[in-house]
Order: sequence, then C-alpha cells, then structure tokens
Amino acid sequence: MKNRLRELRAARRWSQADLADRCQVSRQAINAIETERYDPSLPLAFTIADVFGLAIEEIFCPDPPEPTGNRPDK
Repeated sequence: MKNRLRELRAARRWSQADLADRCQVSRQAINAIETERYDPSLPLAFTIADVFGLAIEEIFCPDPPEPTGNRPDK
C-alpha cells in the first residue's frame, strides 16, 4: 500500500520516534509502514490519520489490483 507518511512526518519535522510516540507504536512499526513493508491495521490507520488531522484516504492509497490473466469478457 502506498502512503504519504514520510512526507507528512518530514513536513512537521518529526522523527519516526516522535510519530511513533504520538501513535503509541514502536519506531520500527513506523519505519515498516513508511517503507511499505507493513500495512497498518485499520485502528492504527485511523490513529495516524487523526494525528495528522487528515482522512485515511489522504495518507494511504491501496495498490492497484493485479491483472487476473487472460479472462474473456462476458
């Protein structure tokens, strides 16, 4: 899942640890979300959105669906 977490955090001059404290998670969790190795749970996504005062959709963007192959159209 693509996200704007690093951009939003940097604009506020927060470290990963600062954001982690505000979200009550580890710095490693923030790093994993920023590097797209981990998708946050829905409650964590709501917390992150609340910390930034934004809607979830303004921070996170789902990956496009993968092609399903050569399925004939109906």
